[in-house]
Amino acid sequence: MDRNEALELLEDKNLPLEKVKEIFETFREDMEVVGMVAMNLSLRTSVYDREKGKSPIMTELLIALSNVEDMGSRWAVAKNPHTPSEVLAKLAKDEVNLVRALVATNPNTPIECLYDFYEDEKIVRDGISGNPNAPAELLEKLAEDPDKLVRLRVAENPATPKEVLQKLAQDMDRDVSKAAEIKLGEKA
Repeated sequence: MDRNEALELLEDKNLPLEKVKEIFETFREDMEVVGMVAMNLSLRTSVYDREKGKSPIMTELLIALSNVEDMGSRWAVAKNPHTPSEVLAKLAKDEVNLVRALVATNPNTPIECLYDFYEDEKIVRDGISGNPNAPAELLEKLAEDPDKLVRLRVAENPATPKEVLQKLAQDMDRDVSKAAEIKLGEKA
């Protein structure tokens, strides 16, 4: 198979994973093909159905992609719901802040990494606010963030404790207070 055929095949999210793996192994040094492998894996997954697309081959490919130089591929691995926690812990130290920010949003990210991210750049801290596995202690701190969008994501986060939501319901920003009121209503 030639490179162009490989790129065309990778556009199909229903391409058997065995074939995706074969393409990855054949074109491992071609970052455009590698990026398309990462994109193909992303298209197979869903944040709403975390089991969709899960398989040993998927995991194997995610581990391999976490080691490539292509930032877009590492980015795709960081946000994938099937990425193993040990790979996320490694990517939590990535030099690219967007990769770390996506690791911060991933529910599989180890809690220790989330605590480390609180001291990171703003874009990375922002990622924690929407993580459904973020510790209550971090959500409480983020609820006082000067950035409205961070507070809004905390208000919408299913893990945010009731006491924090009650505080956010009094937020000066109407979008934040309304989101907190809605979440409080759901928890009632």
